[in-house]
Amino acid sequence: MNKKLINKLKEKLKKEKMALEEELKKFAKKDEKLPDDWDTIFPKYNGEESGGAALEKAADEIEEYETLLPIEYALETKLKNINLALEKIEKGKYGKCEKCGKEIPIARLKVFPEARFCLKCGVEV
Repeated sequence: MNKKLINKLKEKLKKEKMALEEELKKFAKKDEKLPDDWDTIFPKYNGEESGGAALEKAADEIEEYETLLPIEYALETKLKNINLALEKIEKGKYGKCEKCGKEIPIARLKVFPEARFCLKCGVEV
């Protein structure tokens, strides 16, 4: 694969990484100990308000939290794959299938630059 294409894909990966991090920042915070780990912010019920409306509000916030967990997981997984692809570029190992070791088709990398496998070996989850 030529350097010009690799640099173009690297830039695309960096832009996607920034977009994913911005999206995650809207509802999660980065775990300082684990660089690719994000934690959805759990709503804090302070108990100052009382009555049915306050309990309903707290229940709505918890429901929203539960809705955000799978979104966090999906974004976090994509971010991890992007970081892995950027690391592979730096090490000169980018574009090779992790299962069979063959080159991943350029057409696939243009659409899905964080691809870890060729189509024959399977599609990532």
